[in-house]
Amino acid sequence: MKRYLPFVIVSAVALLALAGGAMLYHAKQLPLLTISKNRIASGTDGAESIHIRGQPDAPVTLEEFGDFECPPCGRLSDPINQLEHDYHSRLRIIFHHFPFVTHQHAREAALASEAADLQGRFWQMHDLLYREQSTWSKAADARLLFNAYAGMLGLKIDRFKKDMESDEVKRRVTADQQQGAALGVTVTPTIFINNRALPAASLNAAGLRAAIEAAINAKSPP
Repeated sequence: MKRYLPFVIVSAVALLALAGGAMLYHAKQLPLLTISKNRIASGTDGAESIHIRGQPDAPVTLEEFGDFECPPCGRLSDPINQLEHDYHSRLRIIFHHFPFVTHQHAREAALASEAADLQGRFWQMHDLLYREQSTWSKAADARLLFNAYAGMLGLKIDRFKKDMESDEVKRRVTADQQQGAALGVTVTPTIFINNRALPAASLNAAGLRAAIEAAINAKSPP
């Protein structure tokens, strides 16, 4: 028996290594981030706003951490709007700011959207900033363009300029960033469907639609 003991030990170690490798492989397939329902409902402690479109009882919630200067975020803006139109009462959209310091005007753009929100035009500014991203992101002084966009949306320009500099607006953006960091968000866009982060491969129109359909089917009675 002693002659075969080394072979038995080696075989056992090999089997354990294979099992461990399989477990690690499957673990890597799981989404890395999840977001709890209470965070969706209330946001980060101290946050003063949450931007939601859609019915509160919608069976599917798409929650995005985005950066207005992020090209992939910009490319997803219209597809997400189309999904909202297509799924109507079955889909709720939530947006959080996550501007990167490497994007020159990203934080200013986030502040502009929050200043617009104080006059009831967050989503209009949100859509406009993404639509005009290729213009203002290259501007030497993006503020001039943000002021022009505020005028296009019928906002009171003097108030808009003042609100962009306000502590309240800055706190809103910072609160979103802190919430994202607490969840482990490191890239934009990061999108959750019903509290579960989507893999990068699903961050396109077809992938989002498939994830929404799967979430609807999961909630449908058997």
